[in-house]
Amino acid sequence: MSQSNPSRDDFASLLEESFSTGHSGEGQVVKGTVTAIEKDMAIIDVGLKVEGRVPLKEFGVKGKDSTLKPGDTVEVYVERIENALGEAVLSRDKARREESWVRLEEKFTKGERVEGVIFNQVKGGFTVDLDGAVAFLPRSQVDIRPIRDVTPLMHTPQPFEILKMDRRRGNIVVSRRTVLEESRAEQRSEIVQNLEEGQVVEGVVKNITDYGAFVDLGGIDGLLHVTDMAWRRVNHPTEILSIGQTVKVQIIRINQETHRISLGMKQLESDPWSDIGTKFPIGKKIRGTVTNITDYGAFVELEPGIEGLIHVSEMSWTKKNVHPGKILSTTQQVDVVVLEVDPAKRRISLGLKQTLENPWEAFARTHPVGSQVEGEVKNKTEFGLFIGLEGDVDGMVHLSDLDWTRPGEQVIEEYNRGDMVKAQVLDVDIEKERISLGIKQLQREAGRSEAGAAAPGELRKNAVVTCEVTAIRDGGVEVRLVESGLDSFIKRADLSRDRDEQRPERFTVGQKVDARVIAYDKKTRKVQVSIKALEIAEEKEAVAQYGSTDSGASLGDILGAALKGRNN
Repeated sequence: MSQSNPSRDDFASLLEESFSTGHSGEGQVVKGTVTAIEKDMAIIDVGLKVEGRVPLKEFGVKGKDSTLKPGDTVEVYVERIENALGEAVLSRDKARREESWVRLEEKFTKGERVEGVIFNQVKGGFTVDLDGAVAFLPRSQVDIRPIRDVTPLMHTPQPFEILKMDRRRGNIVVSRRTVLEESRAEQRSEIVQNLEEGQVVEGVVKNITDYGAFVDLGGIDGLLHVTDMAWRRVNHPTEILSIGQTVKVQIIRINQETHRISLGMKQLESDPWSDIGTKFPIGKKIRGTVTNITDYGAFVELEPGIEGLIHVSEMSWTKKNVHPGKILSTTQQVDVVVLEVDPAKRRISLGLKQTLENPWEAFARTHPVGSQVEGEVKNKTEFGLFIGLEGDVDGMVHLSDLDWTRPGEQVIEEYNRGDMVKAQVLDVDIEKERISLGIKQLQREAGRSEAGAAAPGELRKNAVVTCEVTAIRDGGVEVRLVESGLDSFIKRADLSRDRDEQRPERFTVGQKVDARVIAYDKKTRKVQVSIKALEIAEEKEAVAQYGSTDSGASLGDILGAALKGRNN
């Protein structure tokens, strides 16, 4: 009796087997047998207690299974075991997609390309049939360059690369562009292998930009930079090139990793800088054409391919801080003098003012020290009077040279701009472009004698003094006051009001600089001076004077003249 009846454990195992057998295959791809064809449906037995129906159209994709007949074995996807009609819900399309997903995942893992067909356009791109599985092709991944019409590419089998797969969401993203880029890279690599630096080849101008032109060398592009088109200045490539033009170029550089090729045209011509020193020796006067004007000067073409720079400081003896465009204009023919030639850096420094006589030399020749001059008061400052002289130069009468007995600060109030005054030439410094004048020197000799007996003025705060640099330190420079012989130290922060100029290394031992006394102790004879304080004071005074001057002098003229006068 006990042998014929199953135990409790045996019954449980049988029940579990019954459940598992009853639901096997659901959600999976299984093989089934076609038992009948009814109208547009195929009746398929997948080994379950019930059969399923699959529309015949699902077997007609790409002509596959188009001759389906009873007895054929097919693969279908089991969605559910029974529906409301008591049948199994089967799908051939889902089976095909499942098969495709398995194959695609294998190729995606191995990095292999897949074949597909673009069959529809959607927002942002296109849909691609990958043998049953539908993938998304972003518009940016269709081709290397944007394509307006994709119609010729549709419904045609072609290779794609899978960029992303998400089976849970059923998403596949593919790219046709990466396939083309790989093919193109292979072609470029093969072409590059046949090219050598220094080789002369022919190409066709494919595109022109502001900085150069791209030249097609037969499957690969090279860049012809605007600076390598000609030895002369080329403002824009269109001056000498046009799209579609065939040009002969030399390969300058080849980057084997990026396959970038640099080309040159001027390298096929002789370098005009090769014997530049012989052509343009220093001091030679030559005529050239102004080609470009900048804030810092003007470029002059001396011959094709050779340009020199007239720095703004070399344009005029008297017009300081004036924009070069107010002195010269492009295409203008000018005479210049060669000041410096640097073949290594391909630079030529030119001078425009050197073609004219130095007005300070001319003044010194015609007005020796001690001679008398007459001029108009151009400006008044805390330092003295600026007098306009012949030759478009200014001379300065320092406060101390206005009168023998009275303070200069008092006497200067008696003068106004526009007054004509007479003065005596005290000194002409051609190198520093300074002319020192004196009015009191024209007064009677008795006054001069009285002044000679008077005690010299003492050093005081805010006085302007001339200093000689004695040593350069990290924190500043050591100086000695020329008139008093006192030593002082100018801190780095006091070397200039401009932070970029607060560098001790820009000074040299023996150099003379003007500074302002910011502190002086009579007992200890210790003095502190500052170049920065002097610059601030000079600018403040000059700006105040400039606001109401009608002398025609620029702010730079007034500042420079004020400094020159004080140093005298």
